[in-house]
Amino acid sequence: MSKPALENTLQEDENQLVLRSLNGDRTAYEKLYRANVGKVYALCLRMCGQKDLAEDLTQEAFIRAWQKLDSFRGDSKFSSWLYRLTSNVVIGHMRSNKKWQFEDYDEGKHEQSLVEISQTTMMAANKKDIEKALNTLSEQARVVLIMHEYLGYKHTEISKITGMAIGTSKTHLHRARAQLKAQAEAA
Repeated sequence: MSKPALENTLQEDENQLVLRSLNGDRTAYEKLYRANVGKVYALCLRMCGQKDLAEDLTQEAFIRAWQKLDSFRGDSKFSSWLYRLTSNVVIGHMRSNKKWQFEDYDEGKHEQSLVEISQTTMMAANKKDIEKALNTLSEQARVVLIMHEYLGYKHTEISKITGMAIGTSKTHLHRARAQLKAQAEAA
């Protein structure tokens, strides 16, 4: 089976599990949970940088997903919807704990993409090195970087979700990229 055909089949299976879950089938939701819990936990860990907190936020994300399952329209993968919901859970937690301290936007270069940095300077780094590098970033920079590069949010969306100014989001992304590049070059 070709990769696009396999992805379509998996999405159809996810959609069927969602429909069954909406009809009260907890076994179907458990299958969705098992298929996605590792990736959701990894996202939470990357965003918050703390294992215990990531576990709590993972559980909160799945509880919230269960509560909001009827808002899943099925026009994207369930996992994509779940990752966006998860990022909102993590950011909501950070905002409620007043960990967000915003800095004014400083005009600067921020055109180099993380993908380019990864391909040129971090290719040889293993997963633990990348996780360690992400954990050296400030909380806001790490969240913006993950939301922009990993989840595909635009700065306007990041601004709406986090409450930070668009310019601040751009600044955090620029600084995160520069810090990761410097770390990779020093290695």
